[in-house]
Amino acid sequence: MNAPLHGGCHCGRVAFEMTLSKPPSDYTPRACDCDFCRKHGAAWLSDARGALRVRLRGDPLVYRQGSAQAEFIACAHCAVLVFVRHEHAGRVHAAVNVRALDGPVAFAAEQPASPQTLAPDQKRERWTQVWFADVRVVDADD
Repeated sequence: MNAPLHGGCHCGRVAFEMTLSKPPSDYTPRACDCDFCRKHGAAWLSDARGALRVRLRGDPLVYRQGSAQAEFIACAHCAVLVFVRHEHAGRVHAAVNVRALDGPVAFAAEQPASPQTLAPDQKRERWTQVWFADVRVVDADD
C-alpha cells in the first residue's frame, strides 16, 4: 500500500483518507458524463484493493439521482461533492471525487465514462468490482 492521500470539502466537515494499492500514476479518474457529475465537475477514482476512511462532522447532503442506487455525498455547508457510495449485501462500496483531494496528485489522464448507459444491475456489479470495498465512515462528533 502507498501513503494515504487526503481530501475533503472546503470547510472540513467531510474529510477522507484513501490508501491506494498501486502508485497514483496507475489510476485513471473517470469523468462521468451524466448531467449531475458534469455540473459538479466530478472525476471519480476507486481501488477495490485500497481503503477509504471518511470522517463526517454533522449531516452531509445526500443526493440520489439516475438509477437512485448510489448516494452522492456533498458537504451541507460548503457544497463540495466529495464521494459516492453504494451499499450492497451489507457492504459499502465507494468512489471519491479527485477534485476534492487536498493537492495535486499525478494520476493518469482522466477518461470519460458513461455509466448511464448501463442497466441498474450492471451498475451494481461494476461498483462492487471496482469501487473501494474497504470503506469506513465515522461521525467525528461521536
